[in-house]
Amino acid sequence: MDTNFKQRPFTGKVALVTGADSGIGRAIAEEFSAKGADIAIIYHSDRKGAQTTLNTVIANRCRGIILQADVSDFKRVTEIFEETQNQLGTPYILVNDAGINSHGQYVCDMDIGIFDLTLKTNLYGTFYCCKVFVNQRKAAGGSGKIINITSVHEDIAHAGGAEYCASKGGIRNLTRCLALEVAGMNINVNNIAPGMILTPMNQKAIDSAEVRHEAEKNIPLGRAGEPSEVAKLACYLVSEDSKYITGQSFFIDGGLMINLGQGA
Repeated sequence: MDTNFKQRPFTGKVALVTGADSGIGRAIAEEFSAKGADIAIIYHSDRKGAQTTLNTVIANRCRGIILQADVSDFKRVTEIFEETQNQLGTPYILVNDAGINSHGQYVCDMDIGIFDLTLKTNLYGTFYCCKVFVNQRKAAGGSGKIINITSVHEDIAHAGGAEYCASKGGIRNLTRCLALEVAGMNINVNNIAPGMILTPMNQKAIDSAEVRHEAEKNIPLGRAGEPSEVAKLACYLVSEDSKYITGQSFFIDGGLMINLGQGA
């Protein structure tokens, strides 16, 4: 076998990555392209960030396109998949990373619009992308890989984050149901559930060592994670080595989940 192919096992595959303009989405898009995949970079408002991701994809000798989308808009989601198919080919990999964080409001005080926005973006957006992707893969004869980026909050409750936790918990069971539905098509569907990762969603921890160190006290490994570490897990989950894995959530959190309840 060509040694170059061994080093670039995703050659010939197309990946559509939402939220690829920064953070985990960018890291995944860049890591996939380093392994040979062509990338559809989906962004919401940060065009400059999307261009930075594209520059790396091109430097990795892969094709890439930038498409703007609000994933809560089903019509636009349909369009970006059609545009990707026309320009790069039918996506074989889907990564649903686009999402918004909690707003820090208790349920009794929460504006209904905030709850709607979070669910429409995080949960509906994932549903919309999965729906269109599966239909494209069905038309292409089946097979494919889906990764949904959730959070430790798909399982852990957080006061002041009901809308975010509800959306991530919803994705958890959406993933499980979808995995059952598409198993016969040889499509693997899994979640990656990060803990504290140094991305724009944790900007305060990036900007302040004091804030970061205080949060890291709860993490057994003693540090926050890097987007590149999540990206390496994503690479495994879309590789041929993971073809017997589906419907699972993979927590990447430095041991945070198993540390809950200490001292009780």
